[in-house]
Order: sequence, then structure tokens, then C-alpha cells
Amino acid sequence: MLKKVIFYFAMFFLLQFVAISLIMVVGNLLMGRPMQSLTAFQQLIMQGIFTLITAILFMWRKWSPVSGNWIRTRPWAVMAWATVAAVGTLLPSSWLQEHLDFLPDITGNDILTLINQRGGYFVVAILVPLCEELVFRGAILRTLLGYGEKEGGKALRPWTAIALSALIFSLAHGNPAQMPHAFILGLLLGWLYQRTGSIIPGLILHIVNNTAAYLLVRAYPGMPDITLKELLGGSSQAVAMAIVFSLLILVPALFQLHLRMRREP
Repeated sequence: MLKKVIFYFAMFFLLQFVAISLIMVVGNLLMGRPMQSLTAFQQLIMQGIFTLITAILFMWRKWSPVSGNWIRTRPWAVMAWATVAAVGTLLPSSWLQEHLDFLPDITGNDILTLINQRGGYFVVAILVPLCEELVFRGAILRTLLGYGEKEGGKALRPWTAIALSALIFSLAHGNPAQMPHAFILGLLLGWLYQRTGSIIPGLILHIVNNTAAYLLVRAYPGMPDITLKELLGGSSQAVAMAIVFSLLILVPALFQLHLRMRREP
């Protein structure tokens, strides 16, 4: 089972390399000379190709099985509360990231470049969450949750499997500044998958999270250099009240999800 986890993780990066190579080859043919680096638009195309190929391959090979069983139970309340929970995580996660500013931000500019391109929303907020949920929850976490069962050994505890998948998810971002937020988000996404057996609740939360990041960057071109304090008028009290208000949204949403989530038949 652990070999499968390593295989899925390796495939995630291999397909990214394939997408970059494909763009470079096509670019060389069109330009008639070797390309030194990708332009912003080419980076967007590369990311789109990578996420599409990865999603299609993982579904086609059934590494991340997809069915309509869970959605047929009409879990509209779970989907709604997942959206609310996503909104509730935004300010606390931003506050945490601000206070971990000693971590190097290696790929932050690349993300901003993608967001500011035409078509950036579709890639960053739709394709990327779909791809990551298929790989890290539908394939990797599903495998970890079943670890030990087929071998007749002791299965991993659910939260151990969730934590391991969240750690792998955070490392896959390759950017220390993003890793704490990605780990915490991975815990929440993993819990949603473990409780329902479906990537849909996590996909909704993931899309809302990335959509919020996209809208903030578009509305405030200075992001992420603008702090919450500056965003909220320069008042520390306003920041504290905003975080408390966010938690008053997040905690009830998590409680409602706990009550309402059921595994797919």
C-alpha cells in the first residue's frame, strides 16, 4: 500500500515535468530557437495541461475511483456547510501565514502570475482543486485509510492517515510559506473525505478557498504584501474581531458537518 502512495506522489510530479517539457518542445518548434524560460501565459497553459492530464489519468486508471453514489444521497446541507466552513477558514489562515513570514516564499510570484492571466481563475480555482482532490484525497488518502487491511495487518488510525496525507499535500506545494496553511487545509479536506468517502465536499471547500485567494489578489494587486491590519483599516482590534467572527462561522460549520456527513453507500 505504501508503494502505491509513493507511486501516486511520483506520478503527480512526473506529469508536471511532462507538461513543462511539452510546452518547451512546442515553443521551440514555433519560435525556431531554444526557449530559456516560460512566459506567464505559457506557465498558465502548462499548469492547465498538467492538471487536466493528471485528473484524467487518475480517473481513467481508477487510481482515484469516481462514482455518483454520494451525490445521489442529495447531501445539499453538507455541501452548503462545506462552503460556509471554507469562508470561516480564510481570515484565520491568512493571520497564521502572516505570523510565519520567516518562511521563504519560493513560488509566491508564480502563483500571482497565474492568477493575473486571462483564464487564470479556471486553472487556479477549478482545475487545480479538482486535480489535487483526485490525487491527494481520492488516491493517496484512500490508500492510506486502507493500509494494512489487505495484508492482514493493523490498519492505520483514520486521523493518522489524514495527517500523513495532509503532510504529503503540504510538501507537494514545494513552498515553505504555503506549507503550514496547506497542512491545516489538508487535515480539513482529509476529514471530509474520510467521513463521506467522496471528494465532492472537499472539492467544494477547496474551490471556495482558491476562489477567495483569486478575488483578493485581483481586488488588491499588492497582495500578499498587504497585511490583514492594513486591509481592515490599520486597527489590531478590527483584526481580532474579524478572526473571532470567522471562528464563529467556522466552528458551527464544522459541528454541522460532523452531524450531517455520511459515507457514500
